[in-house]
Amino acid sequence: MNVTLAVKQYISKMIESSGPGMKVLLMDKETTSIVSVVYMQSEILQKEVYLFERIDSQNRENMKHLKAICFLRPTKENIEHLIQELHRPKYSVYFIFFSNVISKSEVKALAEADEQEVVAEVQEFYGDFIAVNPHLFSLNLLGCARGRSWEPAVLARTTQGLTSVLLALKKCPMIRYQLSSDMAKRLAESVKQIITKEYELFDFRKTEVPPLLLILDRSDDAITPLLSQWTYQAMVHELLGLNNNRIDLSRVPGISKDLREVVLSAESDEFYANNLYLNFGEIGTNIKNLMEDFQKKKPKGQQKLESIADMKAFVDNYPQFKKMSGTVSKHVTVVGELSRLVSERHLMEVSEVEQELACQNDHSSAHQNVRRLLQHPKVTELDAARLVMLYALRYERHSSNNLPGLMEDLSRKGVSERLRKMVQSVVEYGGKRVRGSDLVTPTDAVAITKQFFKGLKGVENVYTQHQPLLQETLDQLMKARLKDSQYPYLGPSTLRDRPQDIIVFLIGGATYEEALTVYNLNRTTPGVRVVLGGTTIHNTKR
Repeated sequence: MNVTLAVKQYISKMIESSGPGMKVLLMDKETTSIVSVVYMQSEILQKEVYLFERIDSQNRENMKHLKAICFLRPTKENIEHLIQELHRPKYSVYFIFFSNVISKSEVKALAEADEQEVVAEVQEFYGDFIAVNPHLFSLNLLGCARGRSWEPAVLARTTQGLTSVLLALKKCPMIRYQLSSDMAKRLAESVKQIITKEYELFDFRKTEVPPLLLILDRSDDAITPLLSQWTYQAMVHELLGLNNNRIDLSRVPGISKDLREVVLSAESDEFYANNLYLNFGEIGTNIKNLMEDFQKKKPKGQQKLESIADMKAFVDNYPQFKKMSGTVSKHVTVVGELSRLVSERHLMEVSEVEQELACQNDHSSAHQNVRRLLQHPKVTELDAARLVMLYALRYERHSSNNLPGLMEDLSRKGVSERLRKMVQSVVEYGGKRVRGSDLVTPTDAVAITKQFFKGLKGVENVYTQHQPLLQETLDQLMKARLKDSQYPYLGPSTLRDRPQDIIVFLIGGATYEEALTVYNLNRTTPGVRVVLGGTTIHNTKR
């Protein structure tokens, strides 16, 4: 169950099936993202693909010496673009691959347009999702609901994305969904409908224990996306923003031209792959070790590397080192910027109070600490609003709740009306009235073990007490204790044995903290394979 490998294999097959010779890869906006996340351009160039074009681009040249590999979503717009293309073909031959099921009438329309008989084949290759990590996928959809109901177009796209994952992984699952969410039930029914309609596609070899698709709603755990993160991939997304593996560093003070946009891909960057799930202190130490190894080869470089600032200075002073090791200069820049933001935004203290709000049960202390941080000049508007959102969710029905007082503090701090309104919106979205599970467990602080991360100088200790609700849900599921009354099966049959292949989908988006939970489960639970997906991958800003 590896979504990255599934998409990579599809793309390799597309390129191989077109045979030897120079090729152009013709894509749409979405399939461009799907391909770029799993393949570097340089890797595809090695497979004789010398040109990358968009089907909706108006000014493409005639290049009859090229074969065209078309990888497109089966949308009306793309079918129309293809029909126009086939009326006046720009390339010698066309190999057409759709990322999902295409109707017979659309195939017929393409056949009628192919008067010059340039189409060699039309196939369905089910890569209709973004494979973020081997066990994590996203549909890059923001704003999927209108109130508590699906936007019809988004429900259709989510159904297509989810069924495409099932087809890519060759799974015909039993389906369970979160009963407290009408959206989860609607999506479960919509996926089941496609499985029934396209039963021939889903006719895979039966396994002893059938796979399971579990559909959950983000509103059951609105706390996890609001917490600061301290593992590499999660921090990068939270503080810098990961968009299809790309990071925009153009706002970083004194950034060099070649580092304004960098790509972080575990597929092509060994350091990133090895450090994805490590905490901030360990990453700093690993970069330090990497650079010290290089220093040993250069007798002149005797200076000690004590902090991230030292490392940046070291890299800047060694242009030849930069040339030899673009990867290291990229990661030193990224970690340096993360370090600057952590210090500038006072995130260590903010995170400590967030963890206290999420995991402990001392209202008086939490309230005091939130007020103290709201008055701190370094704490940003966004972080201040986030703390109040966490307080509002955690102590929503506490007898001493002082949300109005904290809202006044936000006003005094000059926090925008938009962010202040979001506090109430978060409670309406994921408050006690809405939740189907007990998100806030009344355990005492003493019951929670604090984990300390000791790292590089300049990176202090970090608390990571919080575990997402998903961890508890999956734990119950794997012990066959997940209540049918809360997570019913769709249809009459139920699973007697412990599930082995589990696909979890979060309506409203997943987080990298939850991805870490799934990664650790896969690593430590033999015989169980879990893949996590969401309508998007969250950070606080989206």
